[in-house]
Amino acid sequence: VQIHEPVAGVAIGLVSKCVDDGTVTDYRILTDILRIADYMSDTDFKVAGTRNSITALQADIKHMEGLPLNIVKDALRAARDARCKIIDIMNKTISEPRKTKKQNTPELETLTIPSHKRGRFLGIGGLNLKKILTQTGVTILPIDEITYSIFAPNKDALNEAKQIIDKLLEEMKEPELEFGGIYTAKIVEIRPNGVLIQLYPTMPPVLLPNSQLDRRKVRHTLY
Repeated sequence: VQIHEPVAGVAIGLVSKCVDDGTVTDYRILTDILRIADYMSDTDFKVAGTRNSITALQADIKHMEGLPLNIVKDALRAARDARCKIIDIMNKTISEPRKTKKQNTPELETLTIPSHKRGRFLGIGGLNLKKILTQTGVTILPIDEITYSIFAPNKDALNEAKQIIDKLLEEMKEPELEFGGIYTAKIVEIRPNGVLIQLYPTMPPVLLPNSQLDRRKVRHTLY
């Protein structure tokens, strides 16, 4: 995963001594608390972030009067020191994102389907998408009317799903027409100003005006 810089987190605890009015007279900051320390601590303060910034905070404070600002500052300093040590250990293992993905790395892509091909792509009740999920393990979800997200467990599954999608849409591929070519068209509607013709079932009908029906002047298609 491409990231700007690594992030680590640590839990900070607090053991304090208070007088009757709740004023803290002495305290100790605990770093990386677990189990019994979490239960007995006056504070469970979780801090996540990079070396120089905080990305998330979560605190459970058991002091009824809250915490003085100086204790909060000390806790944040301790959390930063601990984060930096953790990040140093992380960098010894991997200091930057891998240049190439592993073979079993999940893949996420987007796919655009023209609205007139959506029915063939989805199938009745989304049957085609269910078949793709069963055969390849790839999940396809709609983002908007023409855009879909494709989540695959690995690259091979993604390629297999794309091949299935290509076959689904292949039958609806519009043929390329050559300028000056002669084609046989089907008249689907007669209008006073011309006729609607359709060259292929996958192509929408287009209007052929009277002026192009014959070399002679045609005032109405019925004459």
